[in-house]
Amino acid sequence: MDDRTEILRLLMKQVGISSFQILSERTGISRRAIDTLRKRNAATLRYADLAKLAEVLQIEVTEVIAKFIRNSNNPESPISEIAALREEYQRLQQKLELQKFELRSQFERDAIQQLESLILQLPSAAYAAQQNPNMLAKNILPLLRPIDALLQKWGITTIGAVGKEVNFDSQKHQLMEGSDEIKEGDIAIVRYVGYMQGEKLLYRARVSIAI
Repeated sequence: MDDRTEILRLLMKQVGISSFQILSERTGISRRAIDTLRKRNAATLRYADLAKLAEVLQIEVTEVIAKFIRNSNNPESPISEIAALREEYQRLQQKLELQKFELRSQFERDAIQQLESLILQLPSAAYAAQQNPNMLAKNILPLLRPIDALLQKWGITTIGAVGKEVNFDSQKHQLMEGSDEIKEGDIAIVRYVGYMQGEKLLYRARVSIAI
């Protein structure tokens, strides 16, 4: 068996990596793939994996291939293997970029569809409000419902409600600038709502001390 374990250990030592497990964690490559590398069967790995290995080991991809791809009777074989691996990597990169583009396009279409009535009607409502200063703000509020629907679809919920009193919680609330100090549990008033997405905090609700 043509083993390259010691060569790999030497390369790892040069960059301060003490074990194959650490190498696996830093590269994101499985231990099985690393064992394949040690057996000089790197030609069976993806070019993306070889590129990541080269980056972590601080050497060129061509050096990884030269050291860890088994020689054959055909001297041109390593060159063709490099070309094949690079071609696969480029194909996967293009596929990933296409998928990202399609996902983003779908996301934008869904968002526009959800906000359709707001996009179409809000400019007219704003114009009407400018022409008629006595126009009640509550007449515009129904146009904001699509935003609520979109946030709900994305699993985003509000923290607090404007004008409501709450017990101050530093995990969910942020004291507004210029306010006096406040302690956990003290009564505060919500001035700007915050937002959560599932268990993830997006924005703390901004509060002031209740007077």
